Amino acid sequence: MGQARLRVLVACEYSGVVRDAFARLGHYAMSCDLLPAEVPGSHYQGDVRDVLDYPWDLMVAHPPCTHLSVSGARHFADKRMDGRQQAAVSFFMMLAKTDIPMVAIENPVCIMSSLWKKPDQVIQPWQFGHGETKATCLWLKGLSLLKPENIVDGRESRIHKMPPSPDRWKERSRTYSGIAAAMANQWGG
Repeated sequence: MGQARLRVLVACEYSGVVRDAFARLGHYAMSCDLLPAEVPGSHYQGDVRDVLDYPWDLMVAHPPCTHLSVSGARHFADKRMDGRQQAAVSFFMMLAKTDIPMVAIENPVCIMSSLWKKPDQVIQPWQFGHGETKATCLWLKGLSLLKPENIVDGRESRIHKMPPSPDRWKERSRTYSGIAAAMANQWGG
């Protein structure tokens, strides 16, 4: 008997990288984002709250980190004053509290470690076939820790060194294909 087909929601993903990694293994995977999908595939363009109550088995969520990430700590006072940070925290926690049985929430090092709880795991792209550094925190429910699948040499901080551009935020938020494949292989079996 083969592996059961999972219903996977990839929240806050426009790129389709994680969605397609699960779909390649035969799972029903749908990405959801306010932006249109970059590549064709099952994608809901809109608010994730519109589809959160569907009968999902697994959710991989990438909530926006702009107002949470410690890389922007110098702006925290302004973000607290005008409510942007509280709105981001509330959205993150809404995803964390969902009734979906298996949940992974991905974000960079951020204030959720002190406001809520430490991440269950911190991974790096170089553990999954990419010779780069970008500490990525995972908060997990009903899922095992990701095991490194392809440790490579090289520790370039390409993401950190990206020059300013209109699409810099999109490139910085993109999930590495090796990490997406590990999520699908290990959590979708």
